[in-house]
Amino acid sequence: MNYNVIYDGTCNLCVTLVQLLENLDQGKNFEYIPMQDLEQLNRFGITSQDCEMGMILIDGNTPERRWQGSDAAEEIGRILPAGEVFVAAYRAMPGMKWMGDRVYEQVRDNRYTLFGKRSTTYKSVYPVGCKSIDNGDNSKD
Repeated sequence: MNYNVIYDGTCNLCVTLVQLLENLDQGKNFEYIPMQDLEQLNRFGITSQDCEMGMILIDGNTPERRWQGSDAAEEIGRILPAGEVFVAAYRAMPGMKWMGDRVYEQVRDNRYTLFGKRSTTYKSVYPVGCKSIDNGDNSKD
C-alpha cells in the first residue's frame, strides 16, 4: 500500500520529521509532497488553505481516504512496523487523544516561531510518482 504525505517543506520541524520518516520507511509505504508544490496539490484537489490545518496523509490506492493533522500523524505511526501497538496504547489512554490534538494544533500554529523556517523548500528523495531521486536540494538548513 502506498501513502502520500503532504508536509510543510519550509518548516524545520516538519522537514526533520519527514527526513526521519524517509530513513525509517525508505520509500516503501510513503511518498511526499511539500505543501509549496501547488501543481501536485491540485492533482489531489488540495488548496494551500487546506494545508494550513496540518499535514495531510492520502491513501494512494483510495485518494478519497485522507487524514489530517494529528490524525495523519497517528495513521503514519500505525503504518510503520510495530507502530500499531504504540498508537493503540496512546489511543487507549483516557484524555491522550484530546491532549495530543491540542498539542498538535499549538505546534502547527506556531511552528515557525518554535522551530524556524527554511530559506528553501525541502523536496523529498521519495516524491510522489518517483521512488527515489537525489535532487541536490536536500541539505539541512
